[in-house]
Amino acid sequence: MNNKTDKILWREFKDEREDALSFIYHQNIDFLFFYGKKFTSDEDFILDVIHDLFFYLIRKHKTLGDTDNIRMYLLKAFRRRLFEELRKKDKQQEIVDEYSVEPQIVFSIEQDLIIEEEKSEKELELKRGMEKLNPKQREVLYYRFTCGFDYNQICEIMSISYDTARQMVSRSIVTLKKYLIAKGFILMRLFIR
Repeated sequence: MNNKTDKILWREFKDEREDALSFIYHQNIDFLFFYGKKFTSDEDFILDVIHDLFFYLIRKHKTLGDTDNIRMYLLKAFRRRLFEELRKKDKQQEIVDEYSVEPQIVFSIEQDLIIEEEKSEKELELKRGMEKLNPKQREVLYYRFTCGFDYNQICEIMSISYDTARQMVSRSIVTLKKYLIAKGFILMRLFIR
């Protein structure tokens, strides 16, 4: 099933092929789980939201729209459901919007940024640099560089305009570069994309 396109696989899922559902679930459960951990450390809660999402998809499979990017489709649906459930869970706050939930995004790009020598010191400075960014900036960098989403996909997920997404990525990179350069790090290639 690995060589099927997402469009064909999604169509098979909608046509009630159990192997398609199983494949989609197993290909995306870890991704969704680790994405959920960016917003809450409650692993059981995250798993409940993921399972609720898949139960919903199973119940509504005939009425779901088409997609040619299953991971993007699931991420967007999971993100929306996760924020709804976090709002319910956090009833003490009067108003909770999706941007008041701060993701604790940890990037795996350190391996590309940091040469072998003095790795721990450089990792610490990179983490400190990431703390200089606001939650939305960390989130947009996560989607762009960790998930590899293009700007149109980021716009869909975050409900922002194309120009806003590009500006957020650009400004975040500039802020991070300035911080690291001020700390004495020479950056060969901070971000590839």
